Amino acid sequence: MLEMTGIEKHFGGVTALSGVDFEADAGEVMALVGDNGAGKSTLIKTVAGAHQPDRGRIRLQGREVAMRSPQDAWKLGIATIFQELALADKMNVPDNIFLGQELRRTILGIPFLDHKRMRQRTRELLADLEVQIQDLDLTVEAMSGGQRQGIAIARALNLDADLIIMDEPTAALAVAEVRKVLDFILRLRGQNKGVVLISHNIQDVFAVADRVTVMRQGRIEAVRRVAETTPEEVIGLITGAHGVDLSHRSEPGAAGDPADGPDKTAGQARPS
Repeated sequence: MLEMTGIEKHFGGVTALSGVDFEADAGEVMALVGDNGAGKSTLIKTVAGAHQPDRGRIRLQGREVAMRSPQDAWKLGIATIFQELALADKMNVPDNIFLGQELRRTILGIPFLDHKRMRQRTRELLADLEVQIQDLDLTVEAMSGGQRQGIAIARALNLDADLIIMDEPTAALAVAEVRKVLDFILRLRGQNKGVVLISHNIQDVFAVADRVTVMRQGRIEAVRRVAETTPEEVIGLITGAHGVDLSHRSEPGAAGDPADGPDKTAGQARPS
């Protein structure tokens, strides 16, 4: 579905992306992992149309495309759900889902918002995701974290997105809400959508991803099938410790010891 080849991005004298090749298929969850500063956000903003690459090509379903703005990405069927979600807290559920895409009907030549159709479509989208919201007129600020993620995903589906990028969707959520969001991701895959999941939580990655791309220092370090790798290998690739013999270290808290790296970077347990 998505193929990026030789992507480079510079900010002044800083190289954020250097010769990056990245791909994601329909009907799969591709996880994108890496430490802070690895280049994940820059790469995703390039797909989302917020950044334009200095060099390289982007193909969508085999056709070369150029995204000069987020609107271009939306029109091409790419929806990005950032960690902040960008929901309008003081608006209700249908108004958030149809924000900027409102349905209208005309009476005696005068256009009006078609609230009935928008509410019906909202119910259909939420039902597809099994998001439980009893009162659609409640403002989004009254919703739980999992419900807010469901609303953001429903908005992406309403845009008829084929590729959905999710940036840290489970950050700061309680355990029950995390499970709900991971179920959303699996349902999107079941609808033959392409999903790119950016996450620092390796447990989440191994719960839903088919493949994982590891970035390090603006480059692709490795691509692995989740079924053919381990959390320890992925964490080693993230930290640069993969293939390094650390067996001579006897103290579990010694500098460079895996016990002092993975738990603080990628596999950290989530607070309740």
